Amino acid sequence: MSYEEIVASDQRLVLLQVLEENVDYAHNETVLQRALEAMGHSISSDRLRTELAWLSEQGLITVENLAGLQVAKLTNRGEDVALGHARVPGIARPRPGG
Repeated sequence: MSYEEIVASDQRLVLLQVLEENVDYAHNETVLQRALEAMGHSISSDRLRTELAWLSEQGLITVENLAGLQVAKLTNRGEDVALGHARVPGIARPRPGG
């Protein structure tokens, strides 16, 4: 696995975990981008939208466009991946206990 693939798989896990930790299981793209930055992943808005589209294609989130802003919401399958109960190629596994 290349460095870029490792980084992308971790970014995807972080996105799922941030959504899982929210009471509504949803956040807009601005909040998600800031959460990624807080975890050491500084990515462009375009790259974030690409990752959200990928996660949506995998059935892990839904994406809704509200007034030009994308809002991602975790699915049940996405929650399973965020918590480590299911695995999806291309997404890092959470660390035990964390």
